[in-house]
Amino acid sequence: MERLTTNPTINAWLDERIALLCPDNIVWITGEKAQLDALKEEACKTGELIKLNQELLPECYLHRTAVNDVARVEARTFICTPTKEEAGPLNNWMDPTETYKMLDDIARGSYKGRTMYIIPYSMGPIGSPLAKIGIEITDSIYVVSNMAIMTRVGTKVLEVLGDSDDWVRGTHCKCDIDPEKRYICQFPQDNAIYSVNSGYGGNVLLGKKCFALRIASYQAMKEGWQAEHMLILGIENPQGETKYVCAAFPSACGKTNLAMLIPPEGYKSKGYKVFTVGDDISWIRKGPDGRLYAINPENGFFGVAPGTNDKSNPNALATTKRGTIFTNVCHNLDNNTVWWEGLDKNPPTNANDWTGIPWNGAVDTDRPGANPNSRFTAPAVNCPCLSPEFENPQGVPISAFIFGGRRAKLAPLVYQSRDWNHGVFIGSVLSSETTAAATGAVGVVRRDPMAMRPFIGYDCGTYFQHWLDIGKTLDPNKAPKIFNVNWFRKDDEGHFMWPGFGDNLRVLEWIIKRCEGEVDAVETPIGFMPKPEDINLEGLEGEVTLDSLKAMLSVDKDLWKEEAAGIEEFYQSLGNTVPKELHDCLETLKNNVQ
Repeated sequence: MERLTTNPTINAWLDERIALLCPDNIVWITGEKAQLDALKEEACKTGELIKLNQELLPECYLHRTAVNDVARVEARTFICTPTKEEAGPLNNWMDPTETYKMLDDIARGSYKGRTMYIIPYSMGPIGSPLAKIGIEITDSIYVVSNMAIMTRVGTKVLEVLGDSDDWVRGTHCKCDIDPEKRYICQFPQDNAIYSVNSGYGGNVLLGKKCFALRIASYQAMKEGWQAEHMLILGIENPQGETKYVCAAFPSACGKTNLAMLIPPEGYKSKGYKVFTVGDDISWIRKGPDGRLYAINPENGFFGVAPGTNDKSNPNALATTKRGTIFTNVCHNLDNNTVWWEGLDKNPPTNANDWTGIPWNGAVDTDRPGANPNSRFTAPAVNCPCLSPEFENPQGVPISAFIFGGRRAKLAPLVYQSRDWNHGVFIGSVLSSETTAAATGAVGVVRRDPMAMRPFIGYDCGTYFQHWLDIGKTLDPNKAPKIFNVNWFRKDDEGHFMWPGFGDNLRVLEWIIKRCEGEVDAVETPIGFMPKPEDINLEGLEGEVTLDSLKAMLSVDKDLWKEEAAGIEEFYQSLGNTVPKELHDCLETLKNNVQ
């Protein structure tokens, strides 16, 4: 095998992997367009990819995964640490030594008759002090093509790494796509990820949740930074000043829509602009000036297709028009393009559904054309609202952390924590009521701390402690302020009270004014709340009145008593590592709502 690096740890690891997996061929991914194009052509010949209409969707392809392999599988995802306590109660745990042996036995010889692709990739701009490097081996051109969109790949990455041992080892083997032997395993102490028997997105694009959150959150805890499941948004005011916020939301709470927010007309005409730095993940470190700076470690968007349209998220839709890989969407055979539920009101009548069987949208209304979790992998550079700071190796300075969930009656439209520790408390008990999109009962409260529940690579209480420790290193005048939002408050008839989407900028404007000390707030039992007249309702006449806004900012003490009991139960379930400071915040809440 030719070597693209003299790094002894990489070469030793590859020798051991090659001996185990027995590939027929070995290809290093150099990052050159010609190589990636040739691989896609090869995948089209085998049916792994379908080339779409190059006039309407240039450089776009369709891929179908196995029908048993269409989503992340939390039940098959493991954190493998020496003790179960280190993984904590929210993670599935397995013993590292036993797990390596089991995975090696499953993977042994699985590359026979196949090619091993070696992908050197950087999470974050190559050479950024906030970036980290990984090597993923895979037997899937689909994985290579997606990683080339989602991360920065190629020989430049190896040059930056040099002989360092600070890189994440990623092994992916399709094997037989057997769901009974499907495992996605993280070994935080070893900087290693091992995925077998899957060919789907989040299970096999090992830079995504596996590295950027599970492994990185552990690295961050050890090294004094943060890896968070947060979008990064820039808001430029009419004076040309831009402030950045990081925001965390559980799924189905409008995260992508907020990341690519389009200002309402009244704001647009005044000169407000909104920029996307990231739609999913933030890596955050303290800069030389004592403020926190964030980068988006990814280079693309891995978005859910259904429901994405010109109205709900025009920027996301525009991003998919070139160089995109669509997974498990409907294939329109009339013009060789793609379709999904919620794209428009004209489903194709001559199509194949996401499994590849004929589908007529006018007749086959009993089954969807696209899988509900179908995806697009699109280059960030396509995004019309991409921030000019996207490639800044130093990251962008963060003014606020925002947490948000879906609560019909409990949480007000927006409130601010009293201080950093109280903000960590608010994030630690982040919750959402289940929607029809999730399986099971509707309206059940699911706790999703910091929207990181499936992604913390170690014990949850220790993770909360890490947040508190970060706060201790910050000058209170430079630390981001912490807020909670709820776009989903409902009135007594069950209607949403807040219009959401672009109008969320009205709340973000108040948040930034609070960070800049430009506006007062009212102290309430749960934190600081806006004076209703400080939220700009201009242009919402007929939709939101001052009275309905007051109702959205109300605190029902009886509901908050119930909430406090639910929080207590949740903390108990996490064991004795939940920090005392958070228990103190809970006691304060209980006393305040008596």
